[in-house]
Amino acid sequence: MRPDTPAENVDHTAEAARLERTAGLYPEDAEALLLQAAAHLELSGDRPAATALYDRLLSSSPDGLENPHLVRALKASNLWEYGHEAEARAIIEGLRTTAPRDPAPWVIVAEALETHDELEAAQETFTEGVRLLLTDVAEPPYSTHPLLFGRHRVRRMLGAAHDEWDMLADTLHSSPVSLDELHDPKRVWSLGSDNPLELEAEIWRLRAELGAYREALSRPFPVAVLHWPAGELAELVTAYPSLAEEYPSHEEHLSGIEGALRELAASGTPNLGIVTATVPSYEAFAASEGTSPGDTDLLPQYATTLAARGRAVAWPPQRGADCWCGTGRAYEGCHGNTHHL
Repeated sequence: MRPDTPAENVDHTAEAARLERTAGLYPEDAEALLLQAAAHLELSGDRPAATALYDRLLSSSPDGLENPHLVRALKASNLWEYGHEAEARAIIEGLRTTAPRDPAPWVIVAEALETHDELEAAQETFTEGVRLLLTDVAEPPYSTHPLLFGRHRVRRMLGAAHDEWDMLADTLHSSPVSLDELHDPKRVWSLGSDNPLELEAEIWRLRAELGAYREALSRPFPVAVLHWPAGELAELVTAYPSLAEEYPSHEEHLSGIEGALRELAASGTPNLGIVTATVPSYEAFAASEGTSPGDTDLLPQYATTLAARGRAVAWPPQRGADCWCGTGRAYEGCHGNTHHL
């Protein structure tokens, strides 16, 4: 759930500095870029500098952040790692009280508790997040899977009997090694065994687990579809008439987004999202690519670039959340309604 930060062959201090400079050039993407910079600082061992970046984000525009809960969760986890336990606990308690609708903060604070052997508290935190985000949800979004898997892991370590959420985690898990095996507390003893067969079996399990992690990290940002608000689309088509065929009307544009995402989901593509476009941003991107904004081939590249900068919003929205189209209506009563298409 943290920003993608390769741990090998990277000068984390230099990469953090580069990301900070980039954030200065692209203030609209500063939140995502500075979170990545903070992650690199943590990996470099400079945790106070990482905290300074989290504080910079929270103090500069706390109401303007896209995900202030994520920033606070990352700050709490980082603080605990270099001796500021009391402050970390206070932030974690505040997050649990606030009950964010994003799974990432829940996972981060629960894993922080787990890392420091607060297994009961970690289980409670995972469970709170799961109940809040997945009660009465027919198909758990990809972004919520770590909540279920983390909860399963902690409960396995506590020796708790499987419940319905654990069984759901089992069904979502795609690795050839079951979650019960991966989360078996006795595995640690296998690594110290003198029996070659036990060691071989454990190495096989570890390879399967690593493969699952690599699969999850192979797509560090969502497969995103481009969304133009009505005013932006009207300005775009007026300025670049060649795009009128691509966007006959705003209503068809919105229906096309929902249809494309449903097709991707039906084909088994996970981690889907929507990125909102603006004409100035698109024109700047076209200039950086040395091509005309009227080139339709540029549109998917622009969407991918926005997603890579952390601009994507997960699709489908959580149950009860507003529709992605901006009407203010709940998704289920708007584009989430099959009769809407």
